[in-house]
This record gives sequence, structure tokens and C-alpha cells, in this order.
Amino acid sequence: MQNRIEPPVLLSRLMTFVLAGALVVLTTLVVTLYKMFPINRPQVFFLSARPQNDLQIILSEIPPTNKNMDWYKRSFIREYIRVRNEIVPNVNEMHNRWSNNAGGLVRAWSTTPVFQEFTQTKLWAVMMNNVLGNYFTCRVEFKDGALTPRTHDTYSAEFKYFCTDISGQEYQKDYTIVIKLEQENTSPMKWFEILDNPLGLRVSEYKIESDNGDPLNIGYQMIGNQNGIY
Repeated sequence: MQNRIEPPVLLSRLMTFVLAGALVVLTTLVVTLYKMFPINRPQVFFLSARPQNDLQIILSEIPPTNKNMDWYKRSFIREYIRVRNEIVPNVNEMHNRWSNNAGGLVRAWSTTPVFQEFTQTKLWAVMMNNVLGNYFTCRVEFKDGALTPRTHDTYSAEFKYFCTDISGQEYQKDYTIVIKLEQENTSPMKWFEILDNPLGLRVSEYKIESDNGDPLNIGYQMIGNQNGIY
């Protein structure tokens, strides 16, 4: 009779196992939810396509190593230059890229001084006032090895700038631009800003190193007379 477990003791041990199991389940649920919603922990993925007959599109997560961060920065700079300088025959798309409103891509990817300089260009002014319509388009093409690191956060980029007027005549100029990046680690970002800029990179310096001036001024001068814009 001395080894007999009384009912209250048995019930206490049973409740201990039940509570322990519930605690494990709750902990697992919390960890799962935490990993599902990395609101403050950006996860960077690269979407790449291979130009083959059977098109392959690959989405892969990149660990935050120095090599991968350099790869990400180079991709960011290329996209920034395209969004800042290319002109497409779609007014709504251009407003989404260049607008001063929340969600404008150039604004989201630039510091305030750099964006203010951007808004002083001639093409920005006429595009935001819907003067150009579909008069002409401009595109950026990067040369091989176009991006060269200058320092840890500064790169030079070489590209060709093509503008086509309403008659179909194309104008071309070469550019070298120096871009400096900064990363906002402390400033809070809104949810839509994180979607457009997951790592919080911003262009803090945009300097035209070639003699041609800003592409958004030269492109305007190249074809403005032909289209009767000025």
C-alpha cells in the first residue's frame, strides 16, 4: 500500500503533461507566425530568367553575405538608373515612377536632396505636367562591366542613352554616373516602402561624371525642337 499513487497526485501529474504539451504547441505556433510575417526582417529574393527556348524563371533567396549584398546593390543601381531615366509611352506608369507622392519609386529610392535635384530636370517637369504625352521614348542600355565599385558604397555606372522622337529618329549619348548608397537602419519605414525597397537602400549622391550633363536635360534638348515642345 505504500507505493499506491493517490488520485489527486495522478491528476496533478496528468495536468502537468497537458500544460507542457499546450506550451509546446503554443511556442511552435508563435515561432511559425513570427517566421511567416517578417515585417521588420526583410527577406531578399532574386528573380532571374534564362533566355532559352524553354524559358526558365527562378526565384531564390539570398543570404546576407558580402558577395550577395554587392550583387544586390549592383542590381539596385541598375534598376534605379532605368527608373530614373527611361521614358515609356504610358503617362500613368511615368507618374508611378517619378511622382512626388507616396509610392513614387524614384522618391522611395532616393534621399530628399537627390530627389529634389531630380525634380529640377526638364523632362521631369514636362512629364509631370503631361506635356509630352507619347511624343518620344528613352531607354537605357548598360555596357559590359558597366558598374565599377569606387568605395564600399559608391559605384560608377556607364550606359548608353537612346531617345526616339515622334518621327522615329533615334538619338544616342554615352554617360558615366557616380552613385553613392546609404542604408537607413534606424528610420522607420512604412509597409508600402518596404515592399518597394526591402533593404532600405537609398541613393544619397547622383553625380554625372561625363560631359553631357543630366540625361533628363540632354534628352529634352535633343528632341524638343523636333516635337515642337519648346
